[in-house]
Amino acid sequence: MEKISKAQIKTVRSLQVKKFRDESGLFVAEGDKCVSELTKAFELVHLYREGENATRTEIEQMSGLRTPQGVVGVFKKRPIGDWKLEIGNLILALDGVQDPGNLGTIIRTCDWFGVHDIVCSLDTADCYNPKVVQATMGALARVRVHYVDLPKWLKEYRAQNTEDRPIYGTLLEGKDMYDVMSSCRHDETPAIIIMGNEGNGISQEVRQLITSPIRIPSYPKNAETSESLNVSIATAIVLAEFRRHSSAL
Repeated sequence: MEKISKAQIKTVRSLQVKKFRDESGLFVAEGDKCVSELTKAFELVHLYREGENATRTEIEQMSGLRTPQGVVGVFKKRPIGDWKLEIGNLILALDGVQDPGNLGTIIRTCDWFGVHDIVCSLDTADCYNPKVVQATMGALARVRVHYVDLPKWLKEYRAQNTEDRPIYGTLLEGKDMYDVMSSCRHDETPAIIIMGNEGNGISQEVRQLITSPIRIPSYPKNAETSESLNVSIATAIVLAEFRRHSSAL
């Protein structure tokens, strides 16, 4: 293993900032599990391990965690367009999800439910943000994250797919999700599920392109409750219900 220099410590630490990730084409991950999983899909450029080629102090200087895990890996980002978007599968679309923890949890949830592509609006959090990477627990190796002009992409999707391929969107005024999904076989009809921003939900421009608005009903009906669910929790509920109606299960 290589010994670490002060310049390398500074470089690794700079990867906490998007500007430097974009300039260098690199991102950082921490912990044995996360680093090991990411090596399956990304090129490992540097690996620093406490007690082997880095001291505890050096690891702490590179780490973005409150409690460093003793292993820091630096990886090459995948080039834009390197991952092909598989339209025939279930796709999750994110419209302005900005909290890194939420995005990381959503990526991990997609990995669990076999969703291999996430299409993100340009104002969605960076999937290479260290907080996102850590929250995925390595799922970023199996879930392809694409950044697009989301309204434009959805319009093109609708124009190119004349078959009955629903675009679901979670809206407070949508129909009861359990009623809507119980009447469909989602492994036979490819679909898109759109989840919105933590505070404002799905943007008006994207709402106009939804063909099947849905909502997760609260319980009991009409009882006083929270205004909405956390977007990562809502995503898990929707994907679980979606997969429940798949004959593959």
